[in-house]
Amino acid sequence: MRKIAFFDIDGTLTSETDGSVPEDAAWAIARARENGHLMFLNTGRCFQNVEPRFRRIGWDGYVCGCGTNIYCDGRDVLYVSQTHGTIMRVLDAARRADVDILFESRARVAFDLTRPLRHPKALRQYQIFVDQGYHMPEDLENPNFFADKFVIWYQEEAQLTAFRQVSDQWFDCIDRGGTFREFVPRGYSKATGIQFVLDRYELSLENAYALGDSNNDLPMLSYVPHSIAMGNASPASLLAQVEYVTAKASQGGIRQALTHYHFI
Repeated sequence: MRKIAFFDIDGTLTSETDGSVPEDAAWAIARARENGHLMFLNTGRCFQNVEPRFRRIGWDGYVCGCGTNIYCDGRDVLYVSQTHGTIMRVLDAARRADVDILFESRARVAFDLTRPLRHPKALRQYQIFVDQGYHMPEDLENPNFFADKFVIWYQEEAQLTAFRQVSDQWFDCIDRGGTFREFVPRGYSKATGIQFVLDRYELSLENAYALGDSNNDLPMLSYVPHSIAMGNASPASLLAQVEYVTAKASQGGIRQALTHYHFI
C-alpha cells in the first residue's frame, strides 16, 4: 500500500548537533521512494530558504511556508501571498512595538532595518543570510514589496501583546520557544498542506505519516494518524503527543522511523 511521509527540516531532517543531513537519513528517504512511497518536505521555510543541499536529497514535493506554497512533482500547485497593504500594517505594528521582524516569501527574505536589530538571534539570522549571499530588499515601503509570512523576536511580553493586537486580525501566532514567534496566514498550516497533497494524490489520511521535533510541527503531528517525534524533540511534552518516538536525528532517527513503519 502506497504511503506518504512529511518531514520537517530543522532538527528532523537535519542533525540537532551540527545541522548536517545524516547520510542514513538521505539513504532511507531514497529507498522509501524506490519502494513506491511519496516523500515530502513540510516546512515553515518558504521555498527560497529550502537550501540546495536539502533539495538534492530528492523529494516528490514540498509543502513550504506552513502550507502557503506547495510543489508536487516539480510543479507549483498552490501559492498564497499577502497584499502590500496588509504587510505595511504589520510593519507599522512591529515598529510601534519595537520588535525585530523578518518577512518571508517564496522569492526573498527581508528584515526591517530602519533601526538596528536588537535581539541576538535576529542578528545571527541576518548574518547567516548575508553569509549565504541572500539579496534582502531594504525599501519595504516600495509598493512592489509583499510577503507570505513573517517571524519576530522580542524582549518583553508587552511587546508581543501590542504587536498581536494588529497581527491577530490576519495571522496565527506559533510559539517557537523563548521570545521567538512565527506568524502564518489564518487558515493555513502544515496540516492544511498535508490535506491538500493527499487530495491531489487521492490518498487516504490513514496512509499519512509526519515527522517533527518542535511546537511548530504540532499542527501536522496532531493531524495525521501516524505521528513521529524525533528523540531530540523539544519541548519534551511533545513526546507524549505522538504515536511513535524515534531516535535522535543525529542517531539514525529517520532511518529507524521509516524502518519501523515499513517504508523500507
